[in-house]
Formats: sequence, C-alpha cells, structure tokens
Amino acid sequence: MDGTSASPQQMNAQQRSAHIREVVLAEGVRLRQQHPWLLHQDALGAGILAFALAGMIGSAALYITGAMAWWVCLLLNAFLASLTHELEHDLIHSMYFRKQRLPHNLMMGLVWLARPSTINPWIRRHLHLNHHKVSGTETDMEERAITNGEPWGLARLLMVGDNVMSAFIRMLRAKTWDHKLKILKRSLLVYAPLALLHWGAWYVFLGFHAANGIASLLGTPIAWSAGTLQVMHVIDIAAVVIIGPNVLRTFCLHFVSSNMHYYGDVELGNVIQQTQVLNPWWMWPLQAFCFNFGSTHGIHHFVVKEPFYIRQMTAKVAHKVMAEMGVRFNDFGTFARANRLEHATRPQARLNPAETAMR
Repeated sequence: MDGTSASPQQMNAQQRSAHIREVVLAEGVRLRQQHPWLLHQDALGAGILAFALAGMIGSAALYITGAMAWWVCLLLNAFLASLTHELEHDLIHSMYFRKQRLPHNLMMGLVWLARPSTINPWIRRHLHLNHHKVSGTETDMEERAITNGEPWGLARLLMVGDNVMSAFIRMLRAKTWDHKLKILKRSLLVYAPLALLHWGAWYVFLGFHAANGIASLLGTPIAWSAGTLQVMHVIDIAAVVIIGPNVLRTFCLHFVSSNMHYYGDVELGNVIQQTQVLNPWWMWPLQAFCFNFGSTHGIHHFVVKEPFYIRQMTAKVAHKVMAEMGVRFNDFGTFARANRLEHATRPQARLNPAETAMR
C-alpha cells in the first residue's frame, strides 16, 4: 500500500489513524522481509545498548587520559545517551526480552545508569503507558511534567532542561503546604537515588565554578581545602563524561517533545491530533541529541510496538501517509499557543504540580 488509495475527506479520525497504522506496519513488514536481520529484535536491542555503553565508557577513558577534548567527549556521550533513551522507551513497551524478565530488567537498569538524570524507569513505565491513553490532556503527567502546555517564558525555559528546577517551580506553585510536601515527597521518591546524585553534583559543579569566577573578578581567589579540590576534580570529570551529556540530552529531548505534542484542546483518543512532526532543518542540533525524536516520535503514536530503529527506517513512508491523513508538520505556531492545537481564548496553562515525571 502506498498511502494514496484512501481519501481522507471520506474518513473520520479513527479511520485515518487506522489507515496510517496499516501503511506504516506494512512498510515495517516489507523492511523485515528485505532485511531478515531486523527480525532479531532482542539481539538488536542488546547490541545497540552494548554499543552505546561501550562508546560512553570509551570516550570517557579517552578524555580522562587526555586523548580526547572535553567538548568532543560531552557531545559524543550526549548522542550515545540518546540511544539509551530510545531503548528505554522500547523497553517500557516490552519490545526486548518480553518473556525473559532477567535480561529485560538488566537492560532497564543499564539504560537508567547511562541516564542518571531521569526518574526510575519502572516508575516511568506507568506514566508513559498512561501518556498513550490520555495524551494531550491534563492527566498526561509525563508530558505535562516536561512543560507541555506551559506558556513560553522564563519559567518554562528554566524547567524544560532541568528536572529539579521543574519540580521546584511546581512546588512553589502549589497552593497549600500539604500540597507542597506531597510534591517534595513524590519528587524524592521518583528521583532516588541516581537523579538526586546527578542533579546534586550538577549544582555543586555550577556553584563551585561560579564562586571561583566571581572571586576571580573581584580579585580575591578562594582558598579551597585540599579535600574540596579532590572532590571537585571527580565532579569535574563526571560533568564532562556523564552529567553534562545528560543535561544537554535532557534539554534537547524535553524541548522537542513538549513542543511536538499538543495539549488542551485535543480530542481524547484522537491520535491525529496528539502530535505533529517537528523536523525543520534548524532543529537538527537538537534532534542530534534526542535521536531524531521530533521527526519519528509521532509515528510511534500510531504504531506503538515498532522499535525506534524501525521508525527511523519507515519515516519516509510514514511521513507521506501521515501528511495525507492530516497530521501536522512543522507547526511553529505551537510555540505561541502554549502547544494548543488551535488558538485558545485562555491560552495560559500551568503544570499540575501534583506529579513529577522526567525522562
């Protein structure tokens, strides 16, 4: 099927969504027939994870030994970490080792270690599966927590790339102390232990170097203790090899994802309205560190069980039929509409501060 045999004018949204699924799934079948190695899904998932982890460890070793510039290591590891995000997303949908819990959970743990900025992936599974049920609504906590539906301003800019700042601002917005404490408790629960260490070290890194910079400008350098300098040496290395890459990856992913999903005036269950394809040329620096998410994640809403590398391979066919069936492409007005599908009379929406969910 080439995606042109059906007339969208004669179809409702459910029929158009079904047509997109049919075309994209057929292309996936064709690819697997043409390339039988694609049938080995478990091995491919494990192999991609091994490649990403080996690459991150290898680049870290090269940086530590002085054989690689810090910025090369940071950018390379941000890209490799984006691979592990795609793997985690597939694992959440049980695409690898579905009936073998030990290797499945081992992969879940390893992708979490590669991205310590994120919440517990077993907790995220519940949030993400709920996302598919209620995408575009107030109860879609996964997207709401990464600023989907938030009007653009200083608050959203601070929140979109900083998980702790996002939780902190939601806590400030809570009306009662009981509500604030619930947000704090939930945040500590979902971020423990890796994200608390990650973001804590990030703030120590920023604070230490900001203090040194200010002191230098004032002409009064700080005499840090030997112990402090030893700790900071470790944190400085971590900032290049794991912390910085994940801060960059987080910003790119959350910026792209929160703006390619629509919010507020989406008809419940209408997949056509849930996302757009967001892939202009000028967003490639962002796409590079979230593995082309803006171009391919919308495909996932139609074909949930296709792994991320298949979505990349079917994108050309998928985009053609999605455009024919009315899915939007590069709707930049979303930035001014706080991600509404259409202009709203009251466009302001604030994150529900009761939940925390970060990728």
